[in-house]
Amino acid sequence: MPLLAVVPPLAAGLGAGLSLIVAIGAQNAFVLRQGLRREHVLPVVLVCAVSDLVLIAAGTAGFGALVTGAPGLLTAVRWVGAVFLLVLAVLAARRALRPGTLEARDGGRSTSARAAVGTSLALTWLNPHVYLDTVLLLGTLAAGYAAAHAGEVGALGPDAVRWFFGAGACLASVVWFAALGFGARLLGPVFARPTAWRVLDGAIAVVMATIAVSLLVGA
Repeated sequence: MPLLAVVPPLAAGLGAGLSLIVAIGAQNAFVLRQGLRREHVLPVVLVCAVSDLVLIAAGTAGFGALVTGAPGLLTAVRWVGAVFLLVLAVLAARRALRPGTLEARDGGRSTSARAAVGTSLALTWLNPHVYLDTVLLLGTLAAGYAAAHAGEVGALGPDAVRWFFGAGACLASVVWFAALGFGARLLGPVFARPTAWRVLDGAIAVVMATIAVSLLVGA
Protein backbone atom coordinates (compact mmCIF):
# COMPACT_ATOMS: atom_id res chain seq x y z
CA MET A 1 0.00 0.00 0.00
CA PRO A 2 1.71 3.26 -1.08
CA LEU A 3 2.25 5.85 1.67
CA LEU A 4 0.78 8.64 -0.45
CA ALA A 5 -2.50 6.77 -0.59
CA VAL A 6 -3.07 6.98 3.16
CA VAL A 7 -1.95 10.57 3.72
CA PRO A 8 -5.09 12.34 2.39
CA PRO A 9 -7.63 10.41 4.52
CA LEU A 10 -5.35 10.61 7.56
CA ALA A 11 -4.99 14.37 7.13
CA ALA A 12 -8.71 14.81 6.56
CA GLY A 13 -9.54 12.81 9.69
CA LEU A 14 -6.93 14.72 11.69
CA GLY A 15 -8.45 18.04 10.66
CA ALA A 16 -11.99 16.89 11.36
CA GLY A 17 -11.01 15.51 14.76
CA LEU A 18 -9.22 18.69 15.82
CA SER A 19 -12.10 20.88 14.65
CA LEU A 20 -14.45 18.99 16.98
CA ILE A 21 -12.21 18.50 19.99
CA VAL A 22 -10.33 21.83 20.21
CA ALA A 23 -13.01 23.83 21.98
CA ILE A 24 -13.67 25.06 25.49
CA GLY A 25 -15.61 22.32 27.18
CA ALA A 26 -15.95 20.62 30.54
CA GLN A 27 -13.60 17.79 29.61
CA ASN A 28 -10.89 20.07 28.23
CA ALA A 29 -11.22 22.40 31.22
CA PHE A 30 -10.68 19.49 33.61
CA VAL A 31 -7.66 18.18 31.70
CA LEU A 32 -6.17 21.69 31.66
CA ARG A 33 -6.66 22.10 35.39
CA GLN A 34 -5.06 18.74 36.17
CA GLY A 35 -2.16 19.63 33.88
CA LEU A 36 -1.64 22.95 35.64
CA ARG A 37 -1.69 21.18 39.01
CA ARG A 38 0.63 18.47 37.61
CA GLU A 39 -1.63 15.99 39.31
CA HIS A 40 -2.49 12.56 37.83
CA VAL A 41 -1.95 13.97 34.35
CA LEU A 42 -1.05 10.69 32.65
CA PRO A 43 -4.11 8.69 33.79
CA VAL A 44 -6.42 11.61 33.00
CA VAL A 45 -4.96 12.02 29.51
CA LEU A 46 -5.10 8.27 28.91
CA VAL A 47 -8.74 8.01 30.02
CA CYS A 48 -9.83 10.89 27.78
CA ALA A 49 -7.80 9.75 24.77
CA VAL A 50 -8.71 6.05 25.01
CA SER A 51 -12.38 6.92 25.48
CA ASP A 52 -12.24 9.04 22.34
CA LEU A 53 -10.53 6.22 20.44
CA VAL A 54 -13.35 3.84 21.38
CA LEU A 55 -16.03 6.36 20.38
CA ILE A 56 -14.33 7.27 17.11
CA ALA A 57 -13.90 3.60 16.23
CA ALA A 58 -17.59 3.02 16.97
CA GLY A 59 -18.58 5.90 14.72
CA THR A 60 -16.24 4.78 11.96
CA ALA A 61 -17.69 1.28 12.18
CA GLY A 62 -21.16 2.72 11.58
CA PHE A 63 -22.65 2.66 15.08
CA GLY A 64 -23.89 6.24 14.69
CA ALA A 65 -27.24 4.96 13.45
CA LEU A 66 -27.73 3.13 16.75
CA VAL A 67 -27.21 6.37 18.66
CA THR A 68 -29.85 8.24 16.72
CA GLY A 69 -32.19 5.28 17.13
CA ALA A 70 -32.11 5.45 20.95
CA PRO A 71 -33.55 8.87 21.90
CA GLY A 72 -34.58 7.64 25.34
CA LEU A 73 -31.02 6.66 26.20
CA LEU A 74 -29.70 10.01 25.05
CA THR A 75 -32.29 11.83 27.15
CA ALA A 76 -31.29 9.89 30.27
CA VAL A 77 -27.60 10.59 29.67
CA ARG A 78 -28.44 14.25 29.05
CA TRP A 79 -30.13 14.63 32.47
CA VAL A 80 -27.48 12.74 34.41
CA GLY A 81 -24.71 14.64 32.65
CA ALA A 82 -26.38 17.99 33.33
CA VAL A 83 -26.69 17.28 37.07
CA PHE A 84 -23.07 16.11 37.24
CA LEU A 85 -21.85 19.25 35.45
CA LEU A 86 -23.90 21.50 37.75
CA VAL A 87 -22.25 19.89 40.78
CA LEU A 88 -18.80 20.46 39.30
CA ALA A 89 -19.76 24.05 38.42
CA VAL A 90 -20.79 24.73 42.02
CA LEU A 91 -17.53 23.28 43.34
CA ALA A 92 -15.47 25.35 40.88
CA ALA A 93 -17.42 28.49 41.75
CA ARG A 94 -16.83 27.88 45.45
CA ARG A 95 -13.09 27.55 44.85
CA ALA A 96 -13.13 30.80 42.87
CA LEU A 97 -15.11 32.72 45.49
CA ARG A 98 -13.22 31.42 48.52
CA PRO A 99 -9.51 32.33 48.24
CA GLY A 100 -8.83 30.38 51.42
CA THR A 101 -9.31 27.10 49.53
CA LEU A 102 -6.57 27.96 47.05
CA GLU A 103 -2.82 27.64 47.29
CA ALA A 104 -0.42 29.29 44.90
CA ARG A 105 1.76 26.19 44.73
CA ASP A 106 -0.80 23.60 43.63
CA GLY A 107 -4.12 25.36 43.10
CA GLY A 108 -5.92 23.88 46.12
CA ARG A 109 -6.37 20.55 47.86
CA SER A 110 -5.04 17.48 46.09
CA THR A 111 -7.32 15.09 44.23
CA SER A 112 -6.93 11.34 44.48
CA ALA A 113 -6.09 9.37 41.36
CA ARG A 114 -9.39 7.49 41.64
CA ALA A 115 -11.36 10.74 41.81
CA ALA A 116 -9.46 12.23 38.87
CA VAL A 117 -10.02 9.15 36.72
CA GLY A 118 -13.67 8.93 37.75
CA THR A 119 -14.26 12.57 36.88
CA SER A 120 -12.58 12.08 33.51
CA LEU A 121 -14.79 9.09 32.74
CA ALA A 122 -17.93 10.92 33.80
CA LEU A 123 -17.09 14.06 31.81
CA THR A 124 -16.60 11.88 28.74
CA TRP A 125 -19.31 9.24 28.91
CA LEU A 126 -22.05 11.33 30.55
CA ASN A 127 -21.82 13.99 27.86
CA PRO A 128 -24.50 13.30 25.22
CA HIS A 129 -22.73 15.61 22.76
CA VAL A 130 -19.86 13.15 22.57
CA TYR A 131 -22.19 10.54 21.07
CA LEU A 132 -23.56 13.01 18.55
CA ASP A 133 -20.25 14.63 17.63
CA THR A 134 -17.71 11.84 17.98
CA VAL A 135 -19.85 8.84 17.04
CA LEU A 136 -22.49 10.20 14.70
CA LEU A 137 -20.84 13.23 13.09
CA LEU A 138 -17.34 11.81 12.72
CA GLY A 139 -18.78 8.50 11.56
CA THR A 140 -20.84 10.33 8.93
CA LEU A 141 -17.84 12.39 7.83
CA ALA A 142 -15.71 9.27 7.53
CA ALA A 143 -18.33 7.50 5.42
CA GLY A 144 -18.89 10.57 3.25
CA TYR A 145 -15.19 11.10 2.70
CA ALA A 146 -14.71 7.45 1.80
CA ALA A 147 -17.53 7.55 -0.72
CA ALA A 148 -16.18 10.71 -2.35
CA HIS A 149 -12.47 9.91 -2.40
CA ALA A 150 -12.07 6.14 -2.56
CA GLY A 151 -9.68 5.13 -5.31
CA GLU A 152 -8.49 8.67 -6.05
CA VAL A 153 -4.98 7.95 -4.80
CA GLY A 154 -3.57 4.48 -5.08
CA ALA A 155 -5.88 1.50 -4.82
CA LEU A 156 -7.60 2.16 -1.49
CA GLY A 157 -11.20 1.02 -1.33
CA PRO A 158 -14.00 2.82 0.56
CA ASP A 159 -13.55 0.75 3.74
CA ALA A 160 -9.82 1.42 3.92
CA VAL A 161 -10.32 5.14 3.28
CA ARG A 162 -12.99 5.28 6.00
CA TRP A 163 -10.74 3.63 8.57
CA PHE A 164 -7.73 5.79 7.71
CA PHE A 165 -9.98 8.82 8.15
CA GLY A 166 -10.95 7.45 11.57
CA ALA A 167 -7.28 6.84 12.39
CA GLY A 168 -6.57 10.50 11.63
CA ALA A 169 -9.33 11.56 14.01
CA CYS A 170 -7.89 9.23 16.68
CA LEU A 171 -4.47 10.81 16.20
CA ALA A 172 -6.02 14.25 16.67
CA SER A 173 -7.52 13.17 19.99
CA VAL A 174 -4.27 11.68 21.33
CA VAL A 175 -2.19 14.70 20.27
CA TRP A 176 -4.69 17.19 21.69
CA PHE A 177 -5.13 15.63 25.12
CA ALA A 178 -1.39 15.01 25.50
CA ALA A 179 -0.60 18.60 24.52
CA LEU A 180 -3.31 20.00 26.80
CA GLY A 181 -2.38 17.90 29.82
CA PHE A 182 1.41 17.91 29.61
CA GLY A 183 1.77 21.31 27.92
CA ALA A 184 -0.22 23.08 30.63
CA ARG A 185 2.86 23.17 32.85
CA LEU A 186 4.28 25.84 30.52
CA LEU A 187 1.66 28.15 31.99
CA GLY A 188 2.98 27.45 35.48
CA PRO A 189 4.46 30.94 36.02
CA VAL A 190 1.09 32.51 35.21
CA PHE A 191 -0.68 30.29 37.73
CA ALA A 192 1.87 30.89 40.46
CA ARG A 193 -0.62 33.40 41.91
CA PRO A 194 -3.90 32.42 43.62
CA THR A 195 -5.73 35.07 41.58
CA ALA A 196 -5.00 33.17 38.37
CA TRP A 197 -6.51 30.01 39.86
CA ARG A 198 -9.60 31.97 40.88
CA VAL A 199 -10.02 33.22 37.32
CA LEU A 200 -9.53 29.71 35.90
CA ASP A 201 -12.00 28.14 38.32
CA GLY A 202 -14.47 30.93 37.61
CA ALA A 203 -14.18 30.25 33.89
CA ILE A 204 -14.57 26.50 34.48
CA ALA A 205 -17.70 27.12 36.57
CA VAL A 206 -19.23 29.26 33.81
CA VAL A 207 -18.38 26.72 31.09
CA MET A 208 -19.78 23.75 33.01
CA ALA A 209 -22.92 25.60 34.10
CA THR A 210 -23.55 26.81 30.56
CA ILE A 211 -23.20 23.30 29.13
CA ALA A 212 -25.45 21.90 31.87
CA VAL A 213 -28.16 24.46 31.15
CA SER A 214 -27.95 23.77 27.42
CA LEU A 215 -28.38 20.05 28.12
CA LEU A 216 -31.43 20.66 30.32
CA VAL A 217 -33.01 23.03 27.79
CA GLY A 218 -32.53 20.46 25.05
CA ALA A 219 -33.76 17.53 27.12
